[in-house]
Amino acid sequence: MRPTLDSDLLRTFVAIVDTGNFTKAAERAGRTQSAVSMQMKKLEAAVGNTLFERGSRGVVLTRRGGELVANARRIVSLLDEAAASLAAPQLGGPVRIGIPEEYGHAILSRALSAFSKRHAKVEVTVRYAHSGAQIEAVETGELDLAVVFEWQGHSGGEVLMHDPTVWVTSTLHNMHEERPVPIALYNREGWCRDFAIKSLEERGLAYRVAYTSDTNGGLKLAVTSGLAIAPISRSNIPAGCRELSAADGFGAIDSSNVVMRRSATAGSEAIDGMADAIREAFINR
Repeated sequence: MRPTLDSDLLRTFVAIVDTGNFTKAAERAGRTQSAVSMQMKKLEAAVGNTLFERGSRGVVLTRRGGELVANARRIVSLLDEAAASLAAPQLGGPVRIGIPEEYGHAILSRALSAFSKRHAKVEVTVRYAHSGAQIEAVETGELDLAVVFEWQGHSGGEVLMHDPTVWVTSTLHNMHEERPVPIALYNREGWCRDFAIKSLEERGLAYRVAYTSDTNGGLKLAVTSGLAIAPISRSNIPAGCRELSAADGFGAIDSSNVVMRRSATAGSEAIDGMADAIREAFINR
């Protein structure tokens, strides 16, 4: 017969694990220590095993307790998420977002997942484009929110993280050792000329443009296939590749911040909620 696990007992169990003793867990839960001890006796009876061992510095998990804790945390988290979803007002209306392609999966998918569970009726539109175009779209009101790279100075937007662009090579092909070094670039001139190419020229590195693309995914393909090295944000270096450091004769291309900008006309609660979700996704990346 399968044991029945009370969610309230699991919540207390997690509190004891987090605080390291019954007294602090009781304070967190607003219960007496004897009530917490009684709850754990009930949980241990349901599980059929001892969950804690007492030590000089508090309590530690037994093997069985260690097996239970991950599932207990997941259950408590799901209950908290469900409660938050029920308590939150159901927002509606459109939200228009701009974000660099490289943060689409790692960041935006997490933000959209969290946001949609709370506000399923909101219509979300996402646009992937380079930062210059996204900034212009925010300023003209075509986008409500935009996550952009800022390479110098500070616009007054909200800085989400520091993510410099670096030269990246495949560890299998080592194209950085060739001369002139083959490089892959975006097929727009401004940033490439002012930062990527300038960083090579300042170091006296001969280069040839072997590949151009309008997307970050295209640059990653050039590197992983062994066609060229490419400028890629440090947080997005693909598997099987590495940053080319000063020891390799290269170094960082820029010192860019990832910034969230908001349109002056974007004032709905749905936009506030999406901004919160994006911020949280960057914090927990």
